[in-house]
Order: sequence, then C-alpha cells, then structure tokens
Amino acid sequence: MAVSAMDWPAADAALVRNFGWNDRGKPVLGSVFQGEQPALAAENGELIFFRREGDTVSRLPSPLGAWAALDHGDGLISIYSRFEAGEESPPLFAEQNEPIAKAGISGWSSAKGFYFVLYDRRERRWVNPSMIITPLPDTRPPEILSVELRNLRGGQLIAAGARSLAQGRYAIVVSARDTRLSPRELPLAPHRIICSINGTEAGSLNFETIAARDGTLLVNLGTQADVRQIYAPFPAFEAGEALLSSGQATLEVIAQDAAGNSRRFSRRMQIE
Repeated sequence: MAVSAMDWPAADAALVRNFGWNDRGKPVLGSVFQGEQPALAAENGELIFFRREGDTVSRLPSPLGAWAALDHGDGLISIYSRFEAGEESPPLFAEQNEPIAKAGISGWSSAKGFYFVLYDRRERRWVNPSMIITPLPDTRPPEILSVELRNLRGGQLIAAGARSLAQGRYAIVVSARDTRLSPRELPLAPHRIICSINGTEAGSLNFETIAARDGTLLVNLGTQADVRQIYAPFPAFEAGEALLSSGQATLEVIAQDAAGNSRRFSRRMQIE
C-alpha cells in the first residue's frame, strides 16, 4: 500500500479493543478508542460518506451508529464511527489530524469514544492499522494464558501439560492477550500466534488483515481460514493443527505483539 504517513486518529484516547480481538466469537475489525478526544483524520482524504445516527430508511439500528469514511487513494479508506450522534458533517476534503467528529456514544458502543477502521476496497479486506501506522508504545510482552489441544475426531479440550495424549490430529487452542504499558490496562489481541511441534510449524495465526469472500470473513492462518472456526473457542483462538504420533513431542507457542515483544510457551508431551 502506498500510504506511509498515516497517523493514529486519537491523541490521548485509550485504546480498549484492537484489530483481531475475539469479541464473543467474532473478530474486531478495527480499533476502539474511549475518552473525550475527538476522532482525527488519519491522513489527508476525501469525504465519501457521512451518516448521522438515525439517518436511514430502515428502522433497524446500525452497529456503526454515526459514521464517516475518507478515501485516501489506492483503494484504501478510513472509517470513523460510533461517535457523537448529532455531529455535523466533516469537510469534503480533510487534512491529516483535522477533527472528523466529537467522541460520543452511538451504534453498538457502551462508552464515550469512537471506532476506527481501515478497509482496502481493491482487495476486499480490513487492514490492521498497525501494519500501516507506527505501532503505539508497547513495552510489555503478550501473556499466554492457556494452551490446550482438541482431538479433531471429537472430545474435550486437554491442557497441553497433560501427562499423555492419544495419537491423532489435534487443534491447538491458544488463549493469549497483550497489554501495552501496564497490567491494569484492558487486554488487547496479540499481533501473531505461532505454533510448532518438534520445531515444525503447525500454525501461524496473524492479525494483519481479515478478508471477505462470498459473505465469509477469512483470517490468515498460513492459508485463509474461516473466522467462525478460528474464533469459535472464545476467548481463545484455534491457532494451529498437528498430527501427533506415538512418542515424545514438544509443543511450542509464541505470541507476539505489533511492537515486536514476544512470549514463549513450551511443553514436552508423551503421545501414546
């Protein structure tokens, strides 16, 4: 993508949900900010859509509430939503860091703030802002809360530290989260989860983009995978798959954040 000077749309607002977060079995497709700070234009752009909350012929509420979209060229648009319901339309051409809307509550929001999304219209995919914008300050590595295995022929989740496992093909289910500066912050999704068995990659789940094909959302797991499968074990992720044969096997999981911090988990297992 050609855009390189894009900036975050909030100066001091708190980032409370980020791209890829598992929201009750569905991915968050952007960044949720809370606070009094207005939504700022991430880059120079042309206003291509604006909607106040309630400006629709449908009586059904919109999850985005009040929202606006800017075109930045090369198919990339930025979307600002869930801001102040009665906000006036931003200018037809917005300059970077120019206010787009006041923070507010509209659509599916529970606290004052706004929702920021980047969408690539050419590739029909949502883009993690951290892929284009310099990641926000982050000094803490992600946490790996649990690693479990699920036999694909059916069965309960088994902790990776179990004494022994039966042979078979297993899904690797990982619960991981990230905090940037303090453990008291609301947890965020990591940027990548990498799984391996005996040094061979068994899955690389990354939250760089989420595509849409024929009404299905797809996340990158080495190949494109249906988010309904990957996000099903809420709040965890199905991050890999491995065929376990008789003998000893070493399972390793690495969780990384967008700033490059990482956390490693390793267990040696006996396969019967």
